[in-house]
Amino acid sequence: MNNSKKIAAGIVSAAMLATIASAYSVPSEQVNAEEDVLFSADFEDGELGAFSRRGEDETLEVIDTDAHGGEKSLCVSTRAQGWNGPQVALDDVIKAGEQYIVTAYAKSEYYSQLTLSMQYNDAEGETHYDNVLKQDSKDGSWLEYNTKFSFPAGSTDMYLYFESSDASVKIYVDDFQITTTPDVAIEDLTSLRAYYSDAFKIGTAITPSDLASKPFMKLVDRHFSGSITVGNEMKPDYVLNYNATQKYFEETGDDENPQVSFAQAKPVLDYCLKNNIPVRVHTLVWHSQTPEWFFKENYDASGEYVSKEKMLKRMENYIKNFFETLTELYPTLDFYACDVVNEAWLDDGSPRRPGHPDQSNGYGASDWVAVFGDNSFIEPAFTFARKYAPEGCKLYYNDYNEYMNKKAKIVEMATELKEKGVIDGIGMQSHLDARQNMGSAFPSVSMYESAIKDYVETGLDVQITELDVTIPENSGDQYFEHQAEYYNGIMDAIEKYKDNISAVVFWGVTDDASWRASQLPLIFDSEYKAKPAFYSIIDGLTPGDIPEVTSPSEPPVTTPAVTTSAAEVTTVSETVTDAPAETTTSSDSTPTETVYGDIDINGHVDVTDLSMLSLYLIGDQRLEGQALLNADADASGEVNIADLARLRQYLSKIIDKLGK
Repeated sequence: MNNSKKIAAGIVSAAMLATIASAYSVPSEQVNAEEDVLFSADFEDGELGAFSRRGEDETLEVIDTDAHGGEKSLCVSTRAQGWNGPQVALDDVIKAGEQYIVTAYAKSEYYSQLTLSMQYNDAEGETHYDNVLKQDSKDGSWLEYNTKFSFPAGSTDMYLYFESSDASVKIYVDDFQITTTPDVAIEDLTSLRAYYSDAFKIGTAITPSDLASKPFMKLVDRHFSGSITVGNEMKPDYVLNYNATQKYFEETGDDENPQVSFAQAKPVLDYCLKNNIPVRVHTLVWHSQTPEWFFKENYDASGEYVSKEKMLKRMENYIKNFFETLTELYPTLDFYACDVVNEAWLDDGSPRRPGHPDQSNGYGASDWVAVFGDNSFIEPAFTFARKYAPEGCKLYYNDYNEYMNKKAKIVEMATELKEKGVIDGIGMQSHLDARQNMGSAFPSVSMYESAIKDYVETGLDVQITELDVTIPENSGDQYFEHQAEYYNGIMDAIEKYKDNISAVVFWGVTDDASWRASQLPLIFDSEYKAKPAFYSIIDGLTPGDIPEVTSPSEPPVTTPAVTTSAAEVTTVSETVTDAPAETTTSSDSTPTETVYGDIDINGHVDVTDLSMLSLYLIGDQRLEGQALLNADADASGEVNIADLARLRQYLSKIIDKLGK
């Protein structure tokens, strides 16, 4: 097929822009009137009930002059800030880590952007604010807010609230209701992983909010559990911890050692740990989603850029802290790949412009270039990653529009880094566009295959890191067959080079939860059903055996490719959700003396003991009796993270004994 038209690349950054809650309407067939109503407020009793104000200036009152249903509604006036508005506390209503449906009606008296938002504290006590659903209030009509939402596991101080872009407008709320989310059975299909079991890993990207949806996670468990990328929460702006960094600076005077936290990534990493799923780290060094203060003197976002020398020290300490903290928290988790540098080149193969991407220079700007003057920061980033990454973690350069003019620059750069021994592979993001017919698809299958060939010829490993294929916006299912044909051509091209491609990662699971949701880019729809694209990419393939998703404390189980009927299947997500919290290591076979590190009490210390201690420390396994005594690897009288570090040192042969 020939691409006869000159098509400008419309594909932009690979940021997974999904927030904590997926902002999409709940299909009516998924809403059951008999589902449990956990909270409701129609204000017909004249009381505010559980609603309160967020600031000090708002006036909250029940009025009888306007309502969506009945005769009364809640009115919020005298707002001083955009974020001022009505809120409802949910800690006693819902559970963190589970998914719910909120239905509400709201409006303002004249134009403003009216947003349903959420606030919560993470596992480390940091407060976060996220938008759930934004709508434009234009003419004073009531707007329906009907969406699924969830808070990450471990969250506390959870609130839903309304806010407005215009602080001067009144906000009206009525018929506010929270219900449980109905479960949906997934189709009894052979795992996608099985069809490619002799070729490469099949994986996806998820965020903590995805974990709350049972049917969503059933799809992940069955089809995509060969690799997980944390969609947002391992990017620099989630990991770099400003408060901890400032505190360290104030206490030590050292402004070259930025501090990190994985509190927001923890729910997904815990899931991968429980289910023994390999993780792609995404990403260390990126022009986007990196806080401005990281590049400035005294960590002041409005200050001057630091020198190259200071930035190199900050970069090294950031990468060092990133990997050391990660492997201390998750010593048994397989971090098998890492996108060290992401999207450093513009489409024409030139470096990005200096500056912050959220400011005047726009999307193409880079703070890294502002400090270094060019892309000379790339090599030290890989050098530091090679120095500090855990053993077995391969290092990748990752980019989008990787089949266009920048391809030559990526090949040149990667070849130079390969000669220096600091890079293992190239990540092809693969955000593709099927358009309206195969003749205008971009890139064409042949163009995409040519890029794969060029990257493979560098001698480096290749991974397809963020695959999705868009169709015309809001076109329904009319282009699904066309999308399927294009997907099939792309996967055929990838499979030709399977000896040099180690993973294919889809950037999401269902269309509605995609960062490109309006263009329906994935192989499962919003009702968790396989689209024609799913069937097209398995057509003609014979499934093989794959390891079942299992707890790391249990040996892997090989499952046949052909599944049983839906009625006979116990889904993995149901199994792993309930079982770990009830897992207890008892002292029935208690030895007569403490054997430090032998947590499973089998007579020797190995990686199983390390896994059990990891699960105990994150609250997913109980230890009792002799098992708990043995877990005190440093004989301090307490079982904590220090014991995990000591046990890891022992298994790595850094120390030769446990205990005192």
